Amino acid sequence: MSEIEHPEPWDVISTLIAENDPEKLGEYIDELSGADKSLAISRLDDGVRASLLDQLTTEDAADLMKDIFDDQAADLIEDLPTEKAAAIIDEMASDEQADILGHLEVDRAEEILQEMDPEEAEDARLLLQSPVNSAGGMMITEFLVYRESMLVTDVIRDLRKNRKEYSDYEVQYTYITSEQDELVGVLPLRQLLLSGKNVPLSELAIPDPVHVSASASLTELKSIFDHSGFIGIPVSDSNAKILGVVLRKAVLEAVDEADNRAFLNFSGIVGGEELRSMPLLSRSFRRLSWLSVNIVLNMIAASVIAFYQDTLESAIVLAVFLPIISDMSGCSGNQAVAVSIRELTLGQVKSHELFRVLSKEAGVGLINGIVLGALIGGAALAWKGNIYLGMVVGGALALNSLFAVCLGGMIPLMLSHRKMDPALASSPILTTITDMCGFFFVLSFATALLPKLGV
Repeated sequence: MSEIEHPEPWDVISTLIAENDPEKLGEYIDELSGADKSLAISRLDDGVRASLLDQLTTEDAADLMKDIFDDQAADLIEDLPTEKAAAIIDEMASDEQADILGHLEVDRAEEILQEMDPEEAEDARLLLQSPVNSAGGMMITEFLVYRESMLVTDVIRDLRKNRKEYSDYEVQYTYITSEQDELVGVLPLRQLLLSGKNVPLSELAIPDPVHVSASASLTELKSIFDHSGFIGIPVSDSNAKILGVVLRKAVLEAVDEADNRAFLNFSGIVGGEELRSMPLLSRSFRRLSWLSVNIVLNMIAASVIAFYQDTLESAIVLAVFLPIISDMSGCSGNQAVAVSIRELTLGQVKSHELFRVLSKEAGVGLINGIVLGALIGGAALAWKGNIYLGMVVGGALALNSLFAVCLGGMIPLMLSHRKMDPALASSPILTTITDMCGFFFVLSFATALLPKLGV
């Protein structure tokens, strides 16, 4: 009995678009997971992809935008009529609006903002003015706020009256302000609903709530959430007026995205978010930007070998150990690079703390260098029966590992201090320098002991 074949999501979507059945199209897309939605859109033909949002209702289109990557959503929005694009973005939460508009060209984003609901556009502009990974850039502007003089019954009446509008809010707390609009307290919704109707909010509110400025960094926000059970933190201006709320889930997503971008940069993907659905030349440039620099740096490292060409010709067996020493030293150094980048990201180390990092890494580098050097030296001795060969390669690996670990720990801090991206530049710099030094140690030691190598 043959297995039942299930059509791929992108084929189903293409068929429904061709049949011009918006209702079925919306229902089918709603049933897909976020990952399947993103995958399906990346596999649609350009013409079909352009028709997708035209056929969906604004609500269905907005729901789709929330579940796919921001750059994918921006690509879909880019070519829509401005009025349709504005209607879709109007249906989204403020932070999601800013995420998508931030991926568009400035002029195109402004065109859409001009067509949006004035209040929604004002909130979106507020978020767009702040750096992406700051409290002002990640906050939502949909939250509940009431004056401290109000009674519980007043709040319940407002909740019932505006239940349709509030149904899309991330409601866990209500924020309490003074008559001068200053943030003075926070009140969990559960406590509000279980209190007497005529109790003033000032008697129930938790005073002096934790709050942050719009400029608070991702590192600061992560630290606060790591040490508390808060679901959200209010964002206030210099006059203590509440501007929005940063949610825990938004911070966690931003941290994951930052880690992913750092990994891609570390791997040589300049610009971070590369997808295979992107234009060929764009993807090629992202990779060549790093690779072209790396080939120049490697030519510099290779020049060390050329300088000691006579030694290498006299003891050709060293050629077997050169790549091993450079690779092992590079691996040791990259471990230190990864730790420094992570600590910088988490705010556990500052860019000026070079001596602290050096002192921490030197011990690790010394122990690991001695162990690795003994292993490769022992292998050389067992293979050729020459203790001097073992001393040359073992000593070179031990010394170069110590150097690589210390350098690997410090390079990200030095680059960060110079306002350069440590994730992007640390690996090629470290690899080239450790290769150069590894070749130098091996060949200079071998030159000094050449008469005793006997190989």
